[in-house]
Amino acid sequence: MAGKDYYKILGIGKEASQEEIKKAFRQLARKYHPDVNQGNKDSEEKFKEINEAFQVLGNEKKKTQYDQYGSSAFSQESSSGFRESNFNFDDLFSDMGFGDLFDIFSGGRRKKRKDYEEGADLRYDLEITLEEAFYGVKKEIEIPLHEVCKQCGGVGAESKDLEVCDKCNGSGEIKSVRRQGHMQFVSVSTCDKCRGAGKIASKYCENCKGKGRIEKDEKLDVKIPQGINNGQHLRIEGRGEMGRNAPSGDLYIVIHIEKHPYFKREDENLFLDKKIDLTTAIFGGEIEIQGIDKKIKLKIPPGTQSHTPFKLNGQGMSIINSRGRGDLYVLINVDIPKLSRNKEKVFRGLTE
Repeated sequence: MAGKDYYKILGIGKEASQEEIKKAFRQLARKYHPDVNQGNKDSEEKFKEINEAFQVLGNEKKKTQYDQYGSSAFSQESSSGFRESNFNFDDLFSDMGFGDLFDIFSGGRRKKRKDYEEGADLRYDLEITLEEAFYGVKKEIEIPLHEVCKQCGGVGAESKDLEVCDKCNGSGEIKSVRRQGHMQFVSVSTCDKCRGAGKIASKYCENCKGKGRIEKDEKLDVKIPQGINNGQHLRIEGRGEMGRNAPSGDLYIVIHIEKHPYFKREDENLFLDKKIDLTTAIFGGEIEIQGIDKKIKLKIPPGTQSHTPFKLNGQGMSIINSRGRGDLYVLINVDIPKLSRNKEKVFRGLTE
């Protein structure tokens, strides 16, 4: 058989029935359609090829001619007849039992678009002190809240009267068709006038101005767990933006901890600089340190050098979701006094 092997292109045998030919074409069209493989020239050429094969084998008369004379019996124009006859893909797939072209990408079970929009998540930045992070705290915050307009029941129309959208004719979708050579491409998008609902208000509700929802501020008590760290967040389900025939979003509370005047924090551990006088450094002694939750006594051994660290176990931050605590690291700085001449002589005498 001279020319192209249309049976091989569709991956079927010569004895294939019209139903088998359509099924083979549908599977290949779903795989190689340009709208599925945007920018892929190879897929576009492959789609042209399988379409050409289907135009012949999917027509009993043309199939008989092809079986007798091969593809040479058809010119480029006649084998791709949709170019000359303004071939419509929607008609083709309707004949195959599909609603429209895009039904092939969902196995023929594509559902009509609906007025469905999940609510957006909200973020709230909350600043607390280090002590509040240590103990845990309850805070009252105020967030914007949307609720269904009671006057119109959420439809956005006065007296709840709706009419068919004149832009999409009630389908909720806008189809656009473009041609590239002998190919026809169809794209579908949600109608921007009715936002996919298929209906619009004949007169907008005065209470909500057609939005179907009312915004108000709501006070909310938030429990901050002890040990929470800077940048961590709390999630409160369903307290975000209200959905449209869909679940509401969530509220995310992001924690920011104020800079502390003398503590530094690294995860569950705390760090503190502490000055001691020269006498205590030389002879040793006991000093008092203010911890995050109480005063702590620390023994300084004789001859302690400046920048000597001391570790106080279990005196750091609370560990989130735990009864444990981190550690407190105290860095000793020896305060060297400025001596008068007389004191300098005495000091030198002691060190000689």
